[in-house]
Amino acid sequence: MKIYTKESLIQALCQIRDMGWIPNARTDNDGGIGNTLEDLLGIEENNLPIPNASEWELKCQRLNTTSLVTLFHMEPSPRALKFVPSILLPQYGWPHQEAGRKYDTTEMSFRQTISGVSRSDRGFMVVVDRNECKVLVSFDASAVDSRHSQWLQMVERRAGLGELDPQPYWGFANLEHKAGTKLLNCFFVQAETKREKGQLFFRYSKIFILESFNVEGLLRGLEQGFVFVDFDARTGHNHGTKFRLRRNKFPELYEKVVEV
Repeated sequence: MKIYTKESLIQALCQIRDMGWIPNARTDNDGGIGNTLEDLLGIEENNLPIPNASEWELKCQRLNTTSLVTLFHMEPSPRALKFVPSILLPQYGWPHQEAGRKYDTTEMSFRQTISGVSRSDRGFMVVVDRNECKVLVSFDASAVDSRHSQWLQMVERRAGLGELDPQPYWGFANLEHKAGTKLLNCFFVQAETKREKGQLFFRYSKIFILESFNVEGLLRGLEQGFVFVDFDARTGHNHGTKFRLRRNKFPELYEKVVEV
């Protein structure tokens, strides 16, 4: 595997940019765009071999996409309560769509992707409380869509129709530590795509150096609706709570953004 300095990696990325259209070297899905770039660089997946610079990551995306990318997994506090499987799922869950087929007839689901802009059709949203320095999950029964009236009756029997009590939350400091450790600095490459005779091609046309992750960008993203909290739990398994981002908004999370 090649060993890079920061400067030689920039040079290699510029050479790849100058190559123009490059055929997809991997499976024909969203991961192929990053895997092909890693192959061109001669590196292993998600492993940038820059000595004394393990805080750098390589991120790659399609140009002009608004699809979501997972930033990190982090369960809400109070963590001792195991809030998602112990409270949200049994008290606010609903029958899994595969209950009675793939899973047992009693299988429940709690899947929500929420931000701070508006409430979901089941009444959930994120609230950024800057006084308490917390990102909270909020429930408002009056915002539940009429399609879910039967579910709301179940919620009333299980938990009542008031606000979540206690409210699950993430402290600003914990978010800064979690995200800052994983996303401190980043090489961010955007690629155009085209398909010819069934073959997918990429052109890695934009290269950015993103430095110093800033938790304020994450909080602003929740408030403005380009960062989301994604719950994905069922009775048999909690797939984890994720913070997700619209891919084209990656530079919004950093203090310093330089286009190469």
